[in-house]
Amino acid sequence: MNAISTQSRPARRHARDGGQRGWAARLVRGRPGDPAWARPALIGLLLATAVLYLAGLSRSGYANEFYAAAVQAGTKSWKAFLFGSLDSSNFITVDKTPASLWVMELSGRLFGFSSWSLLIPQALEGVAAVGVLYATVRRWFGAPAALIAGAVLAITPVATLMFRFDNPDALLALVMTLAGYTITRAIESGRTRWVLLTGALLGLGYLTKMLQAFLVLPAFALAYLWAGQAALGKRIWQLLAGAGALIVAAGWWVVIDLLTPAASRPYVGGSTDNNILQLTFGYNGLGRLDGTENNPGGGGGALRRLGDEVARLGGTGARAGGPPSGGGGGGNSLFGGATGITRLFQSDMGSQISWLLPAALIMLAALVWLSWRAPRTDRTRAAALLWGGWLLLTGLVFSYMSGIIHPYYTVALAPAIGALVGIGAVALWRIRERWPARLLLAGALLVTVGWTWVLLGRSPDWMPWLRVVIALAGAAGAGLILAHPGQRGASPWGVRTRGAAALAIAPVSLALIAGLAGPLAYSIDTAATPHTGSIPTAGPTVTSASGGPGGTGGGFPSGSGAPSGSGTSSGSGLTGGSGRPSGSQSGTGAPGAGKSGTGESGTAPSGTAPSGTSRPGTSSSGTSSPEIGSRGTSGFGGGPGGGSVSSALSKLLESGASGYRWAAATVGSTSAASLELGSNGVPVMAIGGFSGSDPAPTLAEFKKLVAEHEIHYFVSSGGAGGAGGPGGGTGYGSQITTWVKQHFTARTVGGMTVYDLTSSKS
Repeated sequence: MNAISTQSRPARRHARDGGQRGWAARLVRGRPGDPAWARPALIGLLLATAVLYLAGLSRSGYANEFYAAAVQAGTKSWKAFLFGSLDSSNFITVDKTPASLWVMELSGRLFGFSSWSLLIPQALEGVAAVGVLYATVRRWFGAPAALIAGAVLAITPVATLMFRFDNPDALLALVMTLAGYTITRAIESGRTRWVLLTGALLGLGYLTKMLQAFLVLPAFALAYLWAGQAALGKRIWQLLAGAGALIVAAGWWVVIDLLTPAASRPYVGGSTDNNILQLTFGYNGLGRLDGTENNPGGGGGALRRLGDEVARLGGTGARAGGPPSGGGGGGNSLFGGATGITRLFQSDMGSQISWLLPAALIMLAALVWLSWRAPRTDRTRAAALLWGGWLLLTGLVFSYMSGIIHPYYTVALAPAIGALVGIGAVALWRIRERWPARLLLAGALLVTVGWTWVLLGRSPDWMPWLRVVIALAGAAGAGLILAHPGQRGASPWGVRTRGAAALAIAPVSLALIAGLAGPLAYSIDTAATPHTGSIPTAGPTVTSASGGPGGTGGGFPSGSGAPSGSGTSSGSGLTGGSGRPSGSQSGTGAPGAGKSGTGESGTAPSGTAPSGTSRPGTSSSGTSSPEIGSRGTSGFGGGPGGGSVSSALSKLLESGASGYRWAAATVGSTSAASLELGSNGVPVMAIGGFSGSDPAPTLAEFKKLVAEHEIHYFVSSGGAGGAGGPGGGTGYGSQITTWVKQHFTARTVGGMTVYDLTSSKS
């Protein structure tokens, strides 16, 4: 026994060491069926993506302070963590479900709350999304297609923007890409567990950004129902089981929120009746599609209130009682360009997502052509249904929804565009001895080059030489594709000799340069630029384009955090001549300052007008702002450590927080968020939620809290607040502000008007 044991230990150690070397070899070499260069190329892609998303990440400070303050609150209170509260005393939540906050809050609890701990999880989610898309495409179509797909996702400008920002869209993009992987596994295997996992991931998507996660659901269901391996009856009940998993994954948190007494949890921000389901299907559901928004005040909702404010201040670009007009025609042109089939190509969204969108549509048509007579379970057709359905359905919804939409929503299209371009390009390349395949490849390349020329032309003073390089590379690449067909009977790449392989490298390299140089340059510019506020956009400033799809865009400059106007910013935050909110506010300052007034919720904080820029220190024309670091009209700025919140005000709130549930109250979540971030996370009550018009608290409730010494100070946010809310045409924020001014003495602290609610005038 001893001899056996003595001999077995080295044997086991050798086997263990050999297994470790085998694992390391597989990590570098990749799977047996992959080319030798595939795994090193993947590692290089992931490292390059990490550099793009992580380099200089803290230059944006807290990015969107609305979510940053909620993350800070979640690091101080587990109750705030669970419900997604804006403050650690749990007065009101953000207007989204809280899953994206959970990831950042866990990071903040582990490493301390800072700009880095806030944004690094977002960047890592982006790197993970690229890796997951690679793994998904590689399973069916090989490493070359997967590398192209991953690269397209990585350098899509809006993806670079969102994976360096603290909005929910970063986690949403990752979750949907993971769901694409699991439904791919389900289609190829027919196993129920993969269908269940797909449903659970989409349920997590609901907890990230509500119903937007379900836009891919019809495409996934159709792809599985058509191409799944199991019998039809089994496929149907598997999909029903997946729907059950979705309900469970999304519903557990909804049940907790619904069953918790209203007095024991924060108010559901953005809702009219403190109900998460009303928020889901109202403001964040049908309101986004039809434009009613269903917020307090009725009628036109958030956009109507903003239009009324613009018209009241003399603007001509918006009509009272309805959404602001302008740009390319009807629809919600203020936030996402005019509605219609060309919206994704207009100046608002074109430079964010549409670089390879025409090529993706051509490749989708090619995949349909290639699989036209294939068996039911053909993977090419299944991929067309999955990724093509994802792109078409989501793209059409974004194009025609007349409610609030922001350009950064389009990051949800990036995985589908990447997959279609990678799969289609490689599939056509492998059969390029057939002239239709060469024609489709060359045509897709030339269309991409032409559209890139248009997009780059919208920033005529930015790297003008790049257009020429791309045009020359595209023309040469298309010519080589048409002139040199592949060799019949050769390898899947159409080559038999080293000379033929070298000849194939030239058109591939030129095509990659022509197709990817534009979005890569925009992504590098995006990563090198600080972005703050509520409506960030990627790339350099663009002008409204009169040529190409979409005609004149109705939106704001790419790179600015708010709609642009033709005039300069004034104290009101609105332009005088155009009636459009200004793309720059005097005083957009260091990272975190110059908060955009038109935010995720789509309206300016009460009593203020949309302002701010996502490029601190620049105006919509690209010139330096004259008052770096001063306060804009929508909130109090703030970056790491508080930015433009004065030290005097910060000290006042911190020293006065002890013994009070809320150190202060102010109208609007943006103002409250800035105060919290600038005062080490002291709880600040956001009266009226994001727009200042949520019915929380009422004037009577506020008076009661003041009488009970629950709130120490009231900080004026610069306006009456809450116009259009309940209460006879005036919002609760306006009523509370008026009452405070009548009964308490104002004093100026750090340039802000502050009222001590423990000492009345009498």
